[in-house]
Amino acid sequence: MSTSPAPAPTPGSPAAPSVALWEELVTTALLGTDRRTPPGPASGREAPAALLGTAAVETVRRRAGLRPARAAARPEPAAEDPRPQLPPAAARRLTMLLADRSGTGSGGRRGAAPDLMELLPQWLSLANARGFAAPPQTLPTLLDAARGRTDLRPAVLTFAGPRALWLARLNPDWRFALRAAPGGGAELPFPQESDRIRQLWQEGLFAERVALLTTLRARNSETARELLATTWATERAEDRLMFLDSLRAGLAAADEPFLEQALSDRSRNVRATAAELLSALPESALAGRMADRAGSCVAVDRTRRAPTLVVEAPHECDAGMERDGVVAKPPAGRGERSWWLGQLVEAAPLGTWQDRLGGRTPEEVVALPVADDWRSELHAAWCRAAVRQRDPGWSRALLGSPSAPEAGGPGAVSLAERAKLLATLGAAERADWVAGFVATHGLSEAFQLLGVCAVPWAAPLGRAVVDALNIARDAGSYPWSFSGVMGLAERCLDPAEAGRLDALTAVPDEPEDASPGAGGYWAEAFQRLTTTLRLRAAMREELGGP
Repeated sequence: MSTSPAPAPTPGSPAAPSVALWEELVTTALLGTDRRTPPGPASGREAPAALLGTAAVETVRRRAGLRPARAAARPEPAAEDPRPQLPPAAARRLTMLLADRSGTGSGGRRGAAPDLMELLPQWLSLANARGFAAPPQTLPTLLDAARGRTDLRPAVLTFAGPRALWLARLNPDWRFALRAAPGGGAELPFPQESDRIRQLWQEGLFAERVALLTTLRARNSETARELLATTWATERAEDRLMFLDSLRAGLAAADEPFLEQALSDRSRNVRATAAELLSALPESALAGRMADRAGSCVAVDRTRRAPTLVVEAPHECDAGMERDGVVAKPPAGRGERSWWLGQLVEAAPLGTWQDRLGGRTPEEVVALPVADDWRSELHAAWCRAAVRQRDPGWSRALLGSPSAPEAGGPGAVSLAERAKLLATLGAAERADWVAGFVATHGLSEAFQLLGVCAVPWAAPLGRAVVDALNIARDAGSYPWSFSGVMGLAERCLDPAEAGRLDALTAVPDEPEDASPGAGGYWAEAFQRLTTTLRLRAAMREELGGP
């Protein structure tokens, strides 16, 4: 029961607490009885004790003068979570993982103990895949963990369920959960509730409208697009950009008329996004226009000893090109013509080149020599086009063989480009390519490539990584040079590989040119890796997995 101050005291009332007296006592206590005489007859040595006695009496009087206030309304109960409870062993494991909040990561760590906080994302993924509900007593700790690590938030909120949103409304520290949840934690209308959909779209908060549009897009792309069109002209530029981005999911030819209109938008960012989406539709009018422009810039010269690609980059960026998303002004240090050429080739459908370059396959096109130093520019643009259009055939051609001396194919100008190209391939093919790369070139450049491979790593990739780590160990180098790869291995290596690693946990004989103490560091690193793998296997078993 809460309390509130009583009405102001009536002057002269002996039972009413004296506000003036209390203020006098506080002032005297702050100044000291040597400098100010306290109320009452006591003085001298008796003054301090008399001050405390009077203050004690006044404290009782002030508390007794409070009257009960009306109790606040109780919050509505949290929604029921119908999902099954965790098995007891899995619940204990979750408590243990949440208790380790160090978050130190595995890079540069000493000792054989696994980093439990780094295993939490994988545990959450497994628990969500099995459809378990979070134990109620763990919700505060889960929300605190997600508050400190944004990468945990999607998995934590899925696992925590409706009760986490209920708690987040009561604690400002957890309000991120409401922002991250679809519709800000509000229940979205069903597809058949057209009136509610219309009302939420017209009156809802921005987060609610984004969530509504995303949900509708997943259910019925046409309904979502039509809803967006009803208010498009009155939306703010930054909101139009976010709404337009939601059309990436389920992008289809039926979206072309709406996107063509967006090419004339007053916001440059909106125009650029609309052009990017249209270029991902090979049959769109914009894709055809870009194909004509790019095709006029690249041709095969058959008068040379071997067929050679010749490039004539655009001499200007006209209004039509700008409307179709070509940015006229290049970044610093970049030539205008090469900048325009790259954008045209990137936006042109990749099927264009087979028709315009003599029916050649992607591999044959990529293998053609390119005159006048245009090769890197042309191939880099094809790389971006393959990623944008999710074309595995062109990605394979541009990646080349993983054992090639250049270790990336003719078009992959950086590890980041190679990683993006690999992401367009299937999981098994991706793992095989990276395994071949690691076997040929080692681990020094493989970190980004390993990051795009499916977890757990396929057996050939896992063996290639372990073999490369073993080679580095035998060479006597410090394991810190491979701490990033070792950390990935702890999270991504198949737990079945733990048995193969037991032989590597002993301290090796160090060669004469080895770094001092490197053998001991490697032994600890492999002990931690095997311990982590066995812990991941136990986690999976506790959650009911194979």
